[in-house]
Amino acid sequence: MTTAVSFQTVSRHYGPVRAVDRVDLDVAAGEFFAMLGPSGSGKTTCLRLIAGFEQPTAGHIEIFGETAEGVPPYRRNVNTVFQDYALFPHLNVVDNVAYGLMVRGVAKAERMKAAEEALALVQLPGYGQRRPGQLSGGQRQRVALARALVNRPKVLLLDEPLGALDLKLREQMQEELKSLQRQLGITFIFVTHDQGEALSMADRVAVFNDGRVMQVGSPEDIYQRPASRFVADFVGSSNVLPPEFVQRYDGRKAWGSLRPEAIRIQQAASGDGVPARVVSKNYLGAATRVALDAEGLRLHAIVPAGARLPGEGEAVMLTFNREQLHVMEGEG
Repeated sequence: MTTAVSFQTVSRHYGPVRAVDRVDLDVAAGEFFAMLGPSGSGKTTCLRLIAGFEQPTAGHIEIFGETAEGVPPYRRNVNTVFQDYALFPHLNVVDNVAYGLMVRGVAKAERMKAAEEALALVQLPGYGQRRPGQLSGGQRQRVALARALVNRPKVLLLDEPLGALDLKLREQMQEELKSLQRQLGITFIFVTHDQGEALSMADRVAVFNDGRVMQVGSPEDIYQRPASRFVADFVGSSNVLPPEFVQRYDGRKAWGSLRPEAIRIQQAASGDGVPARVVSKNYLGAATRVALDAEGLRLHAIVPAGARLPGEGEAVMLTFNREQLHVMEGEG
Protein backbone atom coordinates (compact mmCIF):
# COMPACT_ATOMS: atom_id res chain seq x y z
CA MET A 1 0.00 0.00 0.00
CA THR A 2 1.27 3.48 -0.90
CA THR A 3 2.28 5.69 2.02
CA ALA A 4 0.90 9.23 1.83
CA VAL A 5 2.74 10.74 4.82
CA SER A 6 5.64 9.26 6.77
CA PHE A 7 7.15 10.60 10.00
CA GLN A 8 10.53 9.08 10.83
CA THR A 9 11.70 9.90 14.37
CA VAL A 10 10.36 13.45 13.98
CA SER A 11 10.76 16.03 16.76
CA ARG A 12 9.79 19.69 17.03
CA HIS A 13 11.19 21.61 19.98
CA TYR A 14 10.57 25.18 21.10
CA GLY A 15 13.47 25.79 23.45
CA PRO A 16 13.02 23.29 26.30
CA VAL A 17 9.46 22.40 25.19
CA ARG A 18 9.19 19.16 23.19
CA ALA A 19 5.97 19.77 21.26
CA VAL A 20 6.65 16.67 19.14
CA ASP A 21 9.07 14.10 20.51
CA ARG A 22 10.50 11.34 18.25
CA VAL A 23 7.29 10.48 16.44
CA ASP A 24 7.20 7.57 13.97
CA LEU A 25 4.00 7.43 11.95
CA ASP A 26 2.80 6.28 8.53
CA VAL A 27 -0.48 7.36 6.92
CA ALA A 28 -1.68 5.30 3.95
CA ALA A 29 -2.83 6.87 0.70
CA GLY A 30 -6.62 7.22 0.62
CA GLU A 31 -6.93 6.79 4.37
CA PHE A 32 -9.10 8.83 6.74
CA PHE A 33 -6.61 9.22 9.58
CA ALA A 34 -7.34 10.94 12.89
CA MET A 35 -4.83 12.49 15.29
CA LEU A 36 -6.51 12.47 18.69
CA GLY A 37 -5.32 13.92 21.97
CA PRO A 38 -5.76 16.64 24.58
CA SER A 39 -4.64 20.24 24.07
CA GLY A 40 -0.86 20.49 23.92
CA SER A 41 -0.36 16.83 23.03
CA GLY A 42 1.45 17.54 19.74
CA LYS A 43 -1.24 16.61 17.22
CA THR A 44 -1.68 20.11 15.73
CA THR A 45 2.09 20.61 15.54
CA CYS A 46 2.29 17.38 13.52
CA LEU A 47 -0.36 18.73 11.16
CA ARG A 48 1.62 21.98 10.76
CA LEU A 49 4.76 19.98 10.02
CA ILE A 50 2.93 18.18 7.20
CA ALA A 51 1.55 21.47 5.87
CA GLY A 52 4.99 23.12 5.95
CA PHE A 53 4.03 25.84 8.44
CA GLU A 54 6.63 24.34 10.80
CA GLN A 55 9.94 22.59 10.19
CA PRO A 56 11.16 19.62 12.25
CA THR A 57 13.95 20.08 14.77
CA ALA A 58 15.03 16.51 14.01
CA GLY A 59 13.87 13.55 11.96
CA HIS A 60 12.54 13.13 8.45
CA ILE A 61 9.12 13.66 6.82
CA GLU A 62 8.04 12.31 3.45
CA ILE A 63 4.88 13.10 1.49
CA PHE A 64 4.22 10.45 -1.14
CA GLY A 65 7.87 9.45 -1.01
CA GLU A 66 9.29 12.96 -1.43
CA THR A 67 11.29 14.74 1.27
CA ALA A 68 9.21 17.49 2.89
CA GLU A 69 11.82 19.32 4.97
CA GLY A 70 12.59 22.74 3.50
CA VAL A 71 9.76 22.55 0.95
CA PRO A 72 7.49 25.62 1.35
CA PRO A 73 3.75 25.10 1.90
CA TYR A 74 2.74 26.29 -1.56
CA ARG A 75 4.92 23.61 -3.18
CA ARG A 76 3.41 20.75 -1.18
CA ASN A 77 0.45 18.89 -2.62
CA VAL A 78 -1.54 19.40 0.58
CA ASN A 79 -4.21 21.84 1.73
CA THR A 80 -5.53 22.75 5.17
CA VAL A 81 -9.02 23.45 6.55
CA PHE A 82 -8.87 25.47 9.77
CA GLN A 83 -11.33 25.68 12.65
CA ASP A 84 -11.88 29.42 12.12
CA TYR A 85 -12.43 28.89 8.33
CA ALA A 86 -10.08 31.86 7.45
CA LEU A 87 -12.39 33.15 4.69
CA PHE A 88 -11.91 36.61 3.19
CA PRO A 89 -14.98 38.64 4.30
CA HIS A 90 -14.64 41.15 1.41
CA LEU A 91 -14.77 38.44 -1.26
CA ASN A 92 -17.85 36.53 -2.32
CA VAL A 93 -18.01 32.77 -1.92
CA VAL A 94 -16.86 31.78 -5.41
CA ASP A 95 -13.89 34.18 -5.25
CA ASN A 96 -12.94 32.77 -1.85
CA VAL A 97 -12.95 29.27 -3.28
CA ALA A 98 -11.03 30.31 -6.40
CA TYR A 99 -8.45 32.42 -4.57
CA GLY A 100 -5.71 29.78 -4.57
CA LEU A 101 -6.18 29.17 -8.29
CA MET A 102 -5.95 32.93 -8.93
CA VAL A 103 -2.64 33.10 -7.05
CA ARG A 104 -1.35 30.26 -9.24
CA GLY A 105 -2.26 32.23 -12.37
CA VAL A 106 -5.12 30.02 -13.55
CA ALA A 107 -7.30 31.80 -16.15
CA LYS A 108 -10.50 33.32 -14.77
CA ALA A 109 -12.95 31.17 -16.73
CA GLU A 110 -11.13 27.99 -15.70
CA ARG A 111 -10.90 28.90 -12.03
CA MET A 112 -14.55 30.00 -11.85
CA LYS A 113 -15.59 26.67 -13.37
CA ALA A 114 -13.42 24.75 -10.89
CA ALA A 115 -14.76 26.81 -7.97
CA GLU A 116 -18.39 26.19 -8.94
CA GLU A 117 -17.65 22.45 -9.23
CA ALA A 118 -16.06 22.50 -5.77
CA LEU A 119 -19.11 24.26 -4.33
CA ALA A 120 -21.39 21.64 -5.88
CA LEU A 121 -19.17 18.96 -4.33
CA VAL A 122 -19.84 20.36 -0.84
CA GLN A 123 -23.56 20.83 -1.55
CA LEU A 124 -23.49 24.61 -2.03
CA PRO A 125 -24.44 25.10 -5.70
CA GLY A 126 -25.77 28.59 -6.37
CA TYR A 127 -24.10 30.17 -3.32
CA GLY A 128 -21.19 31.69 -5.24
CA GLN A 129 -22.31 35.34 -5.11
CA ARG A 130 -22.98 35.47 -1.38
CA ARG A 131 -20.51 36.88 1.14
CA PRO A 132 -19.23 34.80 4.08
CA GLY A 133 -21.15 37.05 6.49
CA GLN A 134 -24.42 35.93 4.87
CA LEU A 135 -23.76 32.25 5.59
CA SER A 136 -24.38 30.03 8.59
CA GLY A 137 -21.49 28.38 10.41
CA GLY A 138 -22.06 25.11 8.61
CA GLN A 139 -22.15 26.84 5.22
CA ARG A 140 -18.91 28.70 5.95
CA GLN A 141 -17.35 25.37 6.88
CA ARG A 142 -18.39 23.96 3.51
CA VAL A 143 -16.89 26.98 1.69
CA ALA A 144 -13.59 26.48 3.52
CA LEU A 145 -13.69 22.82 2.53
CA ALA A 146 -14.40 23.69 -1.12
CA ARG A 147 -11.50 26.16 -1.14
CA ALA A 148 -9.17 23.46 0.17
CA LEU A 149 -10.40 20.88 -2.35
CA VAL A 150 -10.44 23.05 -5.46
CA ASN A 151 -6.72 22.41 -6.06
CA ARG A 152 -7.33 18.66 -5.79
CA PRO A 153 -4.61 18.09 -3.18
CA LYS A 154 -3.27 14.59 -2.51
CA VAL A 155 -3.60 15.19 1.25
CA LEU A 156 -6.28 17.25 2.99
CA LEU A 157 -5.41 18.42 6.50
CA LEU A 158 -8.30 19.28 8.83
CA ASP A 159 -7.46 21.12 12.06
CA GLU A 160 -10.46 20.71 14.41
CA PRO A 161 -12.72 21.95 11.58
CA LEU A 162 -15.99 21.13 13.35
CA GLY A 163 -15.17 22.63 16.73
CA ALA A 164 -17.20 25.81 16.20
CA LEU A 165 -20.41 24.01 15.16
CA ASP A 166 -23.31 23.01 17.38
CA LEU A 167 -23.82 19.32 18.18
CA LYS A 168 -26.45 18.45 15.57
CA LEU A 169 -24.61 20.24 12.75
CA ARG A 170 -21.30 18.73 13.86
CA GLU A 171 -22.76 15.23 13.63
CA GLN A 172 -24.17 16.01 10.18
CA MET A 173 -20.80 17.33 8.99
CA GLN A 174 -19.03 14.24 10.34
CA GLU A 175 -21.18 12.08 8.08
CA GLU A 176 -20.68 14.41 5.10
CA LEU A 177 -16.90 14.57 5.54
CA LYS A 178 -16.59 10.80 5.66
CA SER A 179 -18.83 10.43 2.61
CA LEU A 180 -16.84 13.08 0.72
CA GLN A 181 -13.54 11.40 1.56
CA ARG A 182 -14.81 8.09 0.24
CA GLN A 183 -16.10 9.79 -2.91
CA LEU A 184 -12.81 11.59 -3.63
CA GLY A 185 -10.47 8.85 -2.43
CA ILE A 186 -7.83 11.31 -1.22
CA THR A 187 -6.02 11.16 2.11
CA PHE A 188 -7.70 13.03 4.97
CA ILE A 189 -5.70 13.74 8.15
CA PHE A 190 -8.02 15.02 10.82
CA VAL A 191 -6.94 16.60 14.14
CA THR A 192 -9.40 16.53 17.02
CA HIS A 193 -9.63 16.33 20.81
CA ASP A 194 -13.10 14.77 20.53
CA GLN A 195 -12.92 11.00 21.04
CA GLY A 196 -16.35 10.35 19.54
CA GLU A 197 -15.46 12.32 16.43
CA ALA A 198 -12.25 10.35 15.88
CA LEU A 199 -13.80 6.95 16.54
CA SER A 200 -16.82 7.54 14.29
CA MET A 201 -14.98 8.99 11.29
CA ALA A 202 -11.48 7.56 11.03
CA ASP A 203 -10.13 4.38 9.45
CA ARG A 204 -7.27 4.57 11.95
CA VAL A 205 -6.52 6.76 14.97
CA ALA A 206 -3.23 7.92 16.51
CA VAL A 207 -3.59 8.90 20.18
CA PHE A 208 -1.15 11.63 21.26
CA ASN A 209 0.07 12.71 24.69
CA ASP A 210 3.02 14.90 25.68
CA GLY A 211 4.32 15.08 22.13
CA ARG A 212 4.36 11.33 21.60
CA VAL A 213 2.15 8.75 19.91
CA MET A 214 0.72 6.48 22.59
CA GLN A 215 -1.11 4.09 20.26
CA VAL A 216 -2.11 3.73 16.60
CA GLY A 217 -4.92 1.44 15.51
CA SER A 218 -8.44 1.05 14.24
CA PRO A 219 -11.17 2.76 16.28
CA GLU A 220 -12.16 -0.65 17.64
CA ASP A 221 -8.58 -1.43 18.70
CA ILE A 222 -8.16 1.93 20.40
CA TYR A 223 -11.49 1.65 22.22
CA GLN A 224 -11.54 -2.03 23.15
CA ARG A 225 -7.81 -2.73 23.53
CA PRO A 226 -6.06 0.40 24.86
CA ALA A 227 -2.29 0.03 25.11
CA SER A 228 -1.84 2.20 28.21
CA ARG A 229 -3.65 3.74 31.15
CA PHE A 230 -3.65 7.10 29.37
CA VAL A 231 -5.37 5.73 26.26
CA ALA A 232 -7.89 3.76 28.34
CA ASP A 233 -8.80 6.83 30.35
CA PHE A 234 -8.78 9.36 27.50
CA VAL A 235 -10.64 7.36 24.84
CA GLY A 236 -14.13 6.72 26.13
CA SER A 237 -13.26 7.26 29.80
CA SER A 238 -12.72 3.59 30.58
CA ASN A 239 -12.42 2.24 34.10
CA VAL A 240 -8.68 1.89 34.72
CA LEU A 241 -8.12 -1.02 37.08
CA PRO A 242 -5.08 -1.48 39.35
CA PRO A 243 -3.02 -4.71 39.20
CA GLU A 244 -4.44 -6.10 42.44
CA PHE A 245 -8.01 -5.88 41.08
CA VAL A 246 -7.03 -7.43 37.75
CA GLN A 247 -5.17 -10.27 39.46
CA ARG A 248 -8.25 -11.12 41.49
CA TYR A 249 -10.42 -11.62 38.38
CA ASP A 250 -7.91 -12.50 35.65
CA GLY A 251 -4.92 -14.04 37.42
CA ARG A 252 -2.39 -11.66 35.86
CA LYS A 253 -0.99 -8.87 38.01
CA ALA A 254 -1.10 -5.97 35.55
CA TRP A 255 -3.08 -2.82 34.91
CA GLY A 256 -6.37 -3.33 33.12
CA SER A 257 -9.33 -1.50 31.66
CA LEU A 258 -13.06 -2.18 31.65
CA ARG A 259 -15.52 -0.16 29.63
CA PRO A 260 -18.45 1.38 31.58
CA GLU A 261 -20.99 -0.34 29.32
CA ALA A 262 -19.49 -3.75 30.23
CA ILE A 263 -20.49 -3.44 33.89
CA ARG A 264 -23.88 -4.74 35.06
CA ILE A 265 -25.42 -3.46 38.30
CA GLN A 266 -27.40 -5.95 40.36
CA GLN A 267 -29.00 -5.95 43.78
CA ALA A 268 -26.47 -6.43 46.57
CA ALA A 269 -27.82 -9.86 47.55
CA SER A 270 -27.63 -11.35 44.05
CA GLY A 271 -24.73 -13.77 43.62
CA ASP A 272 -21.03 -13.21 43.20
CA GLY A 273 -19.51 -9.99 41.98
CA VAL A 274 -17.81 -6.83 43.10
CA PRO A 275 -19.57 -5.18 46.06
CA ALA A 276 -20.07 -1.46 45.55
CA ARG A 277 -22.12 1.54 46.59
CA VAL A 278 -23.76 4.08 44.27
CA VAL A 279 -22.14 7.53 44.56
CA SER A 280 -23.99 9.54 41.90
CA LYS A 281 -25.95 9.33 38.64
CA ASN A 282 -25.59 11.42 35.49
CA TYR A 283 -28.50 11.33 33.04
CA LEU A 284 -27.27 11.21 29.39
CA GLY A 285 -30.58 10.75 27.54
CA ALA A 286 -30.18 7.31 25.97
CA ALA A 287 -28.43 6.06 29.10
CA THR A 288 -27.39 7.03 32.63
CA ARG A 289 -23.78 7.09 33.80
CA VAL A 290 -23.52 5.76 37.36
CA ALA A 291 -20.50 6.47 39.59
CA LEU A 292 -19.73 3.71 42.07
CA ASP A 293 -17.39 3.14 44.99
CA ALA A 294 -16.12 -0.45 44.88
CA GLU A 295 -14.12 -0.92 48.08
CA GLY A 296 -12.32 2.37 47.56
CA LEU A 297 -12.02 2.05 43.77
CA ARG A 298 -14.09 4.55 41.77
CA LEU A 299 -15.84 2.86 38.84
CA HIS A 300 -18.40 4.03 36.29
CA ALA A 301 -21.15 2.02 34.64
CA ILE A 302 -23.53 2.87 31.80
CA VAL A 303 -27.14 1.85 32.41
CA PRO A 304 -29.36 1.89 29.26
CA ALA A 305 -32.61 3.82 29.31
CA GLY A 306 -35.45 1.74 30.70
CA ALA A 307 -33.27 -0.45 32.92
CA ARG A 308 -33.61 -0.34 36.69
CA LEU A 309 -31.58 2.46 38.25
CA PRO A 310 -30.27 2.03 41.80
CA GLY A 311 -30.64 4.91 44.22
CA GLU A 312 -27.73 7.02 45.41
CA GLY A 313 -26.09 5.42 48.44
CA GLU A 314 -27.58 2.01 47.60
CA ALA A 315 -25.39 -1.08 48.09
CA VAL A 316 -25.14 -3.08 44.83
CA MET A 317 -23.20 -5.93 43.25
CA LEU A 318 -21.24 -5.37 40.03
CA THR A 319 -20.74 -8.13 37.46
CA PHE A 320 -19.02 -8.19 34.09
CA ASN A 321 -17.96 -10.60 31.37
CA ARG A 322 -14.34 -11.34 32.17
CA GLU A 323 -13.53 -11.51 28.44
CA GLN A 324 -14.22 -7.76 28.40
CA LEU A 325 -11.57 -7.10 31.02
CA HIS A 326 -8.61 -5.89 28.94
CA VAL A 327 -5.19 -6.49 30.52
CA MET A 328 -2.51 -3.97 29.57
CA GLU A 329 0.51 -6.23 29.90
CA GLY A 330 3.79 -4.35 30.05
CA GLU A 331 2.08 -1.25 31.45
CA GLY A 332 4.07 -0.08 34.46
